[in-house]
Amino acid sequence: MKSRFVIYTLLLIFSVLFATTATVLAQEESIAIDPANIEQNQECFKCHGYSTFSYFNSNTEREVKQRMNPYFIIDSLEYYASNHRTFLCGDCHSSECGEFPHSGQARMEPKFSCMDCHAGDDTHSQYNFEKIEEDFHKSVHSSKHLDDFTCSLCHNPHTYKISARTNEKVADFILYDNEICLSCHANLSKYQLLTTKDNPNVLETHAWLPNQVLHFSKVRCIECHTEINNEILVAHNVLPKELAVKSCVECHSKNSRLLASLYKYQFTNKRSDLGFSNDAILEESYVIGANRNYYLNAISIILFGLVVVVLLIHASLRIIFNSKKRHE
Repeated sequence: MKSRFVIYTLLLIFSVLFATTATVLAQEESIAIDPANIEQNQECFKCHGYSTFSYFNSNTEREVKQRMNPYFIIDSLEYYASNHRTFLCGDCHSSECGEFPHSGQARMEPKFSCMDCHAGDDTHSQYNFEKIEEDFHKSVHSSKHLDDFTCSLCHNPHTYKISARTNEKVADFILYDNEICLSCHANLSKYQLLTTKDNPNVLETHAWLPNQVLHFSKVRCIECHTEINNEILVAHNVLPKELAVKSCVECHSKNSRLLASLYKYQFTNKRSDLGFSNDAILEESYVIGANRNYYLNAISIILFGLVVVVLLIHASLRIIFNSKKRHE
């Protein structure tokens, strides 16, 4: 009994500290989280927020401490920084999960899908979730694994947060989005949840790409592996590998596809004061071919023309002088 009292006391202390941290974090994010929700969620985080959990075994009449499945551990700080931070755990999970130990039936119940909430959601209609779903169902991910491949495989509902619309630094959401792809394509155990095929080595399959490190840090995987859709911010139609973009001109040109994908949110559709085209791209990096400068182009053409004229004059004078010498 004494050990149980100590454990419950420690849990109470952690609960108070956790609630305080979550409240502060919520204030920083300018989102009001109901303290009652934090208190209720803490009942779940008592176990799912730690690597171990304890319970009283009535059969042996003793406290038992066990390791938590690492895939079931939820970082509470990441959760309260995610898009779903105002939710109760019970909003998505069965009410039977409130009982501990959880019943086998509760574990087997199908989980809610993203579209159960986001379909027909007028509050977030500007994000076009229905269009995103349509785009996804055209992709190789959906066509091959329609039943098993769900939104949550890429967008962890406990940690996912929007990045392209809110992050001013393009490099930050490039890293964030690419990690979503690599969470499967660089992780054999997760990859084989969907297929028995070998997970291809990303570096080997992209060996054709010049300067891999620079490309991987400056663009997202989806820039080359999805079909551009002007109706949504982030394309979800992942194309077969045979249709992936391999032409440098697709990005390194004045009509760069980066404007319709990576820089779609930042794109202002105007030329900068200094004459650079695609100035939205130029704010983060210089893309050869895409960031052409009107004045520099004009000056280079004029200089090239002057060089040609000088060469022609020089050649003409030599011909004239040589002709006179022969006649003398």
